[in-house]
Amino acid sequence: MIQLMKSINPKDGKIIQSYEALSESEVKRRIENAHKAQLEWKIKSFSERGKFLLTVKERLLQRKDELARLMALEMGKPLKEGVSEIEKCAWVCEYYAEKAEGFLSPLKIETDFSLSKVVYNPLGVVLAVMPWNFPFWQVFRFAAPGLMAGNVGVLKHASNVSGCALAIEELFSNEHQLFQTLLIPSQDVEKVITHPRIAAVTLTGSTKAGKSVARIAGEELKKCVLELGGSDPYLILEDADLKLAAELCTKSRLINGGQSCIAAKRFIIHSKVHDEFVSLMKSEMEKLKQGDPLESGIDLGPMARVDLRDDLHQQVEKSLMKGAECILGGKIPEGPGAFYPPTILTNVKPGMPAYEEEIFGPVASIIKVDSLKEAITIANTSSYGLGSGVFTRNAEEGERIATFELEAGSSFVNDFVKSDPRLPFGGIKESGFGRELSEFGIREFVNIKTVCVR
Repeated sequence: MIQLMKSINPKDGKIIQSYEALSESEVKRRIENAHKAQLEWKIKSFSERGKFLLTVKERLLQRKDELARLMALEMGKPLKEGVSEIEKCAWVCEYYAEKAEGFLSPLKIETDFSLSKVVYNPLGVVLAVMPWNFPFWQVFRFAAPGLMAGNVGVLKHASNVSGCALAIEELFSNEHQLFQTLLIPSQDVEKVITHPRIAAVTLTGSTKAGKSVARIAGEELKKCVLELGGSDPYLILEDADLKLAAELCTKSRLINGGQSCIAAKRFIIHSKVHDEFVSLMKSEMEKLKQGDPLESGIDLGPMARVDLRDDLHQQVEKSLMKGAECILGGKIPEGPGAFYPPTILTNVKPGMPAYEEEIFGPVASIIKVDSLKEAITIANTSSYGLGSGVFTRNAEEGERIATFELEAGSSFVNDFVKSDPRLPFGGIKESGFGRELSEFGIREFVNIKTVCVR
């Protein structure tokens, strides 16, 4: 039976396009082609690889408006955010084209041998299982370092952004077949992971999906990197610059419609400044304009799918039933589409979804505390450990808290967590393991080999 993958516009629920899923034989053929391409690609010089990646960078910039429109149609991202996403993809291509050779240069070590060194050899064909929320950036932050390390990639993208997946394949298109898209349903991923030509797998997605991939990869003894969910805590201390904190926390909570693993989600606020901060955040959220993501001046589009919006609203409703208070938003608007308004929940307590679960949408959870110790305890009382933040006028104290107290892969002081090609990115606990980006990311999918000469 032919399986169809549908791209549906979240603004109005209309089908944009249907795509036929690849047959099992076609998937195997593409993986085999990727293997053959990698045998040639791995012997290319860093200069040759870098030249190709800079070509991809130029293609991205030439098509950024078109690709931003595609994201707006498939998953509701406002055009200005889509353009920024494509520009960031171009940046990561340029960064690794320039830096990869230095990151992977042989390391000589003094021993009793005449020569002892560590070299970094590519693993081969790497499967990338990617989500819909940043449909280009999530892929490129793997693809750029992966290709520069001498690997090639096959992509299983989220089914609702199949158009973006095929556009990415076009961007990498050349005679080498270095990056191919596999249009397959999620239930077929296991067969790809277990294919003997697949050397490793990287996944960005839910904790549930990450556990499944980790189990399969573990049984196959294949390396994996997992960037999973997050419920990032932001501490607002009593000496914080509240205006700055409210502006940046609002931006972090609502970027990409709140559909980001590293969005600020739990705001843990000292009781002495609680009311003022909440008032400032409410004012910031009320300034934002929600609507058609293809229109200029829009800050928030719809959520990516109606079912995701409905799940979010259910979390809000359950939290309200358990005693949370809604001071902004919290209601599904009339009309078509997957829209949900910016929402603030106060009086959030243990046992509520807004306290215990990842809230993947434009909803802020406000938690009041009376001390720094209590704030840190609540921040770390989570199964997640992706990002975290602290706002204080005492930069030295903020650095101490970020360095030693907060359990997360990233901790930012007086700013919100963001990914950057120059910095390692990833989490701990149920937010996953391994790192992307920087020199650490490019070394995830290589054989760190010892070479000794007597």
